[in-house]
Amino acid sequence: MKDEAKRRKDELREHLKVSILTMRLRPGDDLDEAQLSDAFGLSRTPLREVFRQLAGEGYLDLRQNRSARVSEMSHTTLRDFFLAAPMIYGAILRLAALNATPEQIEALKASQETFRQALRGGSGEDRALANNRFHEITGEMAGNVYLLPSFKRLLIDHARVSMTFYRPADAHMVESVSQASAQHDAIIAAIEAGDDAAAAQLAEDHWNLSRDRIEMFVMPEALDVPMGALPRSTA
Repeated sequence: MKDEAKRRKDELREHLKVSILTMRLRPGDDLDEAQLSDAFGLSRTPLREVFRQLAGEGYLDLRQNRSARVSEMSHTTLRDFFLAAPMIYGAILRLAALNATPEQIEALKASQETFRQALRGGSGEDRALANNRFHEITGEMAGNVYLLPSFKRLLIDHARVSMTFYRPADAHMVESVSQASAQHDAIIAAIEAGDDAAAAQLAEDHWNLSRDRIEMFVMPEALDVPMGALPRSTA
């Protein structure tokens, strides 16, 4: 009975994580506790235990006497995201190169293969989740109790930003994702070689690629729309 309850809690946790990362649940959405309780066969107490765990990881916001809500992605959080991302990515990959175990390196290689498969024939959600898992493993490699919570929070918004701005029909977007895959391979090589300086530089390059892709969407070229003849003045 206890194992069954744990299984249901794990299923709910995974369901909410995937739904948030892929934007099925959007920033600021309220969670329907009654619906989730019925769907996963959980009473209020274990349901809220899962909510508290996910809030601690940055997926949810908990409010007194109100339902849990998906963590916001406001202009303030996005500003902080852009400021912190290059520093945190660089520190994580530098430590990953110094601390990675052979088992973790194999796991990273396997996650990269999953990412390649998602690029070849998966959906946008598959691609986002596979990319997220690749970077989660680098965080596990770094093994720093101070950096890891910040890195996990960063990955949540990175996945959500990617889901918002990625357009598979855009040739520039497709090319940049292909470049990201090549950079993943280079990151694996640097970590496997224990080259922390190269890993840190790759972190900067990888972040710049993501930043440029987002900026291309946020600030597109102006449309060349003819305005037509101006009306004659009646003066």
